[in-house]
Amino acid sequence: MKNVLKALANFQQECPPVLKKTKGYGYNYADLPEVLDVINPYLKKNGLGFTQLVNDGIVKTILFHYDSGEMLESGTVIPSDVKLKGMNDFQVLGSAITYIRRYALSSILGIASDKDNDGAGQQQHPKNTLPKKPKLDVGDGAFEQAKNWIANGGDLKKVLEKYALTDNAKKELKL
Repeated sequence: MKNVLKALANFQQECPPVLKKTKGYGYNYADLPEVLDVINPYLKKNGLGFTQLVNDGIVKTILFHYDSGEMLESGTVIPSDVKLKGMNDFQVLGSAITYIRRYALSSILGIASDKDNDGAGQQQHPKNTLPKKPKLDVGDGAFEQAKNWIANGGDLKKVLEKYALTDNAKKELKL
């Protein structure tokens, strides 16, 4: 384990943030090819590689050190009940897998995948106002994920801190 951890620490010191350049769904994000373009040269330099396997509703991310054979593994469940407007079940599944791959990879590598504007004075809000929270509505994939998270013991307060709920969403959650 010593070799993979040392290589990962070196990777983290060298790898720059992956900035969100792709626009979609009302926000910017770093798509999977953007993440791969940034990280691959630094993985190679540090003797690291990865694979992501999909099996039984889980994306398994494996980070390996190819000289020693040491590995780190992480598994992320693919939500099965997400519905996205205008997409059939196969398109939703493909979208979910890509989304999970992107975030699971960033997580196991410990890299930033967006620009931190909070401490840099780049975001400006009028005094005494907070930035608007994204809205969750019934039928949105994010709403369904939040609903499932709450049903499995997640804290509703945390959802309400991060999101605004439409009237339909409030009714669905019985608020």
